[in-house]
Amino acid sequence: MGPTDPAEGEKLLIREEFEANLREAGLEMERDNEHKVHGQGFIRVHAPWQVLSREAEFLKIKVPTKKSYELKEDKGLSATMSSVWRKLNQPFQPSVPQMHQQNRTKFLSHSFSRDKLHLYNIESKDTFFDNATRSRIVYEILRRTACTRTCQTMGITTLIAKGVYDSAFPLHDGDFKDNGQPDGRNERQLLHDEWARYGAFYKYQPVDLIRKYFGEKIGLYFAWLGAYTQLLALASLVGIIVFLYGCFTIDTNVPSLEMCDEKQNFTMCPLCDRACDYWHLSTACGTARASHLFDNPATVFFAIFMSLWAVMFLEHWKRRQNSLNYSWNMTGMEEEEEHPRPKYETILLQKRQRKRRNRKKNKSETGDEKLTWRDRMPGYFINISSILLMFGVTFAAVFGVIVYRITISALLAMSPDPQIKSNVRVTVTATAVIINLVVILILDEIYGSVAAWLTELEIPKTETNFEERLILKAFLLKFMNAYAPIFYVAFFKGRFAGRPGDYVYIFNDYRMEECAPGGCLIELCIQLSIIMLGKQLIQNNVFEIAIPKLKKLFRSLKDKKMLPEENVEHTGRTLRQWHLDYNLEPFDGLTPEYMEMIIQFGFVSLFVASFPLAPLFALLNNIIEIRLDAKKFVTELRRPDAVRAKDIGIWYNILSGMGKFSVIINAFVISFTSDFIPRLVYQYMYSETGTMNGFIDHTLSYFNVSHFKEGTAPASSAVTMCRYKDYREPPWSAEPYQFSKQYWSVLAARLAFVILFQNLVMFMGLLVAWVIPDVPKNISEQLKREKTLLVDVFMNEEKEKLQLIQSLFSKEGAHHRQPHSHQSPLPQDTSETQLPLPHLAQTDDPVAAGGTIPLSARSRTRPRAASFSQFTRQASTSPHSEAGRHTAV
Repeated sequence: MGPTDPAEGEKLLIREEFEANLREAGLEMERDNEHKVHGQGFIRVHAPWQVLSREAEFLKIKVPTKKSYELKEDKGLSATMSSVWRKLNQPFQPSVPQMHQQNRTKFLSHSFSRDKLHLYNIESKDTFFDNATRSRIVYEILRRTACTRTCQTMGITTLIAKGVYDSAFPLHDGDFKDNGQPDGRNERQLLHDEWARYGAFYKYQPVDLIRKYFGEKIGLYFAWLGAYTQLLALASLVGIIVFLYGCFTIDTNVPSLEMCDEKQNFTMCPLCDRACDYWHLSTACGTARASHLFDNPATVFFAIFMSLWAVMFLEHWKRRQNSLNYSWNMTGMEEEEEHPRPKYETILLQKRQRKRRNRKKNKSETGDEKLTWRDRMPGYFINISSILLMFGVTFAAVFGVIVYRITISALLAMSPDPQIKSNVRVTVTATAVIINLVVILILDEIYGSVAAWLTELEIPKTETNFEERLILKAFLLKFMNAYAPIFYVAFFKGRFAGRPGDYVYIFNDYRMEECAPGGCLIELCIQLSIIMLGKQLIQNNVFEIAIPKLKKLFRSLKDKKMLPEENVEHTGRTLRQWHLDYNLEPFDGLTPEYMEMIIQFGFVSLFVASFPLAPLFALLNNIIEIRLDAKKFVTELRRPDAVRAKDIGIWYNILSGMGKFSVIINAFVISFTSDFIPRLVYQYMYSETGTMNGFIDHTLSYFNVSHFKEGTAPASSAVTMCRYKDYREPPWSAEPYQFSKQYWSVLAARLAFVILFQNLVMFMGLLVAWVIPDVPKNISEQLKREKTLLVDVFMNEEKEKLQLIQSLFSKEGAHHRQPHSHQSPLPQDTSETQLPLPHLAQTDDPVAAGGTIPLSARSRTRPRAASFSQFTRQASTSPHSEAGRHTAV
């Protein structure tokens, strides 16, 4: 109030012009009553019925009509099963009044039109449009209202970016705490009690109420999260069965029994140079038994099942999405034209100003009306360079952990303590995975900020373009960050270590690490489980709970320190809803929520062959995640602007791509990481008895210790031959230490399995997608029936109009045949003064809007769809009409 800063004075002028334009658009403004020198001033924006109806027609919002029909009831066995299922599900249903109305009547929906008010089921104009629709309408007006006189910008988002306004948000429906009256709970209280409490974890989500309160986009996110969590229950059950199979068969597994048999006396080559001594394979018995829990024949079945599960989940979601589109009246929704982003407008304005200056010097030049690829070229160059740099940082972090593992293994092996020596592998693996987890969490936060910065450099025109590009960059960076250590263990660890006498070294001193005697699959399982569980627990508890609370506390302390006078004033009176909502955290979009679940979907689908319990831990996490997100949306965030959406957008494409990629990854994990293929090859090609007896001896090659390089052999001289895991010729053969025929047989079988597995699963996935239709049969039938009924409704209306016109002409013909008669029941002049034509769309009675116009008034009008012009003319000819003042444009 009374600014002294010139910049503040300019902002005041912009606010005055913007608010005047909002009033011209029909919105009503309400300011704070008190006079403030410091602090925020709140302006409440209200939309009367005339504005709501006008914008609903422009936005083609579908609303229920008076025409209804009865849904088909199930008969026979299906009806009985449906009844039993409803009774079983009753305890899990949220206590929401709208959901308990088992109404078999369905009202037809049609795009709103002010010319057809008599067709719609308008019981009360105050409640006809729900809160999400009203919020969307008001925000649409705020976004498109321009300030051309003062700042050459359009929309509230640009003004917020320039600091003219601090924020703009719809208000919550009062407090979320229950007032003790079950019948008097508002929608926010219903959502809190039936959805956002941890005590309601066993209940279904009230998706329709979520959509009604927050809009379709947020409703679709929680519907998708619920569908994903439901199907995780099936995957968890199968994963538990596979894990139990491994537990029950561990004592009958021949390879692990052979490794644990001390009588076999396999003397293994040392694990490091000089300091490490020869060791017996039986000391790795625990690792071999644990490896069988995750590396058994059931694992192959589970990998095939999870690949089909991913396809089934996507098909199930498409059906669920189409069902929601139908019930939310989103079928046939057209894409809305989006307004440019503030930064795009600013850079475009600067370009026009440069063109205008150049045009004065060179009149032949013409200005561009949009940004071209030349304007974005610096941003594209920085994007590519930065993404490559981030990939390099990720690989450097993975390589740093590899160096840590190698050096710590060598140092611990030199320890004189035998207890430390025996636990080298466990210690190194556990500490390395924890370091990996910490690095992943830190880089995740950095990559999120980097992706947003890089997307800004591209100068996307609309919010949708910005969001899609941000999602792609963030997903690419976070995917590489989360899975790079797992990819290394699965496909690269131990592949380039070399052999005794010819090891591969880094920094000339340290040998490349090898897999455990039981294979790399157990290490992959440890890596995957710790990263997955740690990422979920830390992100949920620290990033999603603790950090927002700390931000809120910091902001409240900062406000108290900066504005002590205003806080003293507020303590003496009750804060209004807009003050309470302003103190909440602003809504930053759904990208972080989706991203967390997409990365989890990768853990569940990509490497699930190594960790069958991954779906179970994902299920437990998501049960908490749903309530955590719900509590955040209901109690901790400002109410988001309602956004219409037909689907989850680019996230579906990412899910589909990951589902296809998981087939390839699981095929390679089973073929090259596990011992499944070598066991099959041995049993059916090299075993004399057709059993697994002798498998361990078959997989171990011989090495003559005299062939060690000088200075690398251990001090012991009693051993002449040691064994190592590989398929190589023995030292007494014609080609010592070369790959044997068994190696090439196993390699060929591995490649054949990859091709067979991939094609089999892809074919079965296509079969599943073909069998499951995208649109449920009952919904497709209802859509056809509604289309037919709507055609009948409008045909009947046209017939009534035609009958009115015919009766009109017949009466006018009779009137002309009696020119001297003074008994005309409906004089022409009287009809004009009784009811002007513009009153057709202005009347408050929906029935009167379409049926009480005198016939002579109808006869002199020619058919037209310009319901908008009727408002304009009404506004100009009826100066005393308050409604006309709001609807004039």
